[in-house]
Amino acid sequence: MEATNTEPRQGGDTGARAGTNQHVLTLDCPDSAGLVNAVSGFLLERGADIIDNLQFSDRRHIEQGAFGANGHQGEPKGHFFMRIHFEAPAGAESVEELRKQFEPLAQRHGMRWQLRPHGAKRRVLIMVSKFEHCLNDLLFRTRTGELPLDVVAVVSNHLDHQRLAEWHGIPFFHVPITAATKPAAEARLLELVKEFDVELVVLARYMQVLSDGLTQQLEGKAINIHHSFLPSFKGAKPYHQAYARGVKTVGATAHYVNSELDEGPIISQQVVEVDHTFGPDDLVAAGRDTECKALSNAVRWHCEGRVIVQGNRTIVLR
Repeated sequence: MEATNTEPRQGGDTGARAGTNQHVLTLDCPDSAGLVNAVSGFLLERGADIIDNLQFSDRRHIEQGAFGANGHQGEPKGHFFMRIHFEAPAGAESVEELRKQFEPLAQRHGMRWQLRPHGAKRRVLIMVSKFEHCLNDLLFRTRTGELPLDVVAVVSNHLDHQRLAEWHGIPFFHVPITAATKPAAEARLLELVKEFDVELVVLARYMQVLSDGLTQQLEGKAINIHHSFLPSFKGAKPYHQAYARGVKTVGATAHYVNSELDEGPIISQQVVEVDHTFGPDDLVAAGRDTECKALSNAVRWHCEGRVIVQGNRTIVLR
């Protein structure tokens, strides 16, 4: 197993130089010799300059059908992951043309890949219920430019945060939900996703369980946050349950949404230590902080093209 990192850990991607076009290429494929050379050679041929590169070879991942000439299983091929931030000279091919030119190389190596302009904002729809801390945090970080988001709508089954969304100049949609109206409410959500050309749905403490049908339609483009006490402390007042059990850590997990409740591929986690001096309200406050940070990290990494899903887990190239 091998990992390399030539990118700054703090402050995000480095800035553009005047007169250049910057892009981010993220890919994964079965590992083989010459992959780095093939990708970097493609960029070199077009006069591009690599600003930073992150790559990871997972040698534990054995591809199906990795057999030698004698029919016996050969050396594990492994799986390769890569994110390259590069800049092309002014007047170079557009991102659409670069995608067309890269496609043959990608097919040759069986790549899953995406190429986007660096810094391009993702169109995001945020869902929320009663708790506002994650929503407020995301909107603040977006407003200050910390997150590369274009929040196009806020959807809630309550009216509590309508004024907050509208203060930020974001359309607010009240979509109440009951057991009887759930199919209609989820259909309305999908209408909004289509209407606003949404690229990512963020469940910022949206306290409703999505149906299997909806999670399948949002696969890979919906992120949820939950306190890390799950599944140990389920139901109402989990932090009070945790206090009664004398927990020593408080944490939160941000993950992709799937049909398994709160068990989708993990993107980001935050943990803080607590002790016997923390009452239930102190645990709630500590939990809010971890939830905000874990969720904002997950959203940023997803939108910057740093997250690659591999089965039930993720590779985060940061």
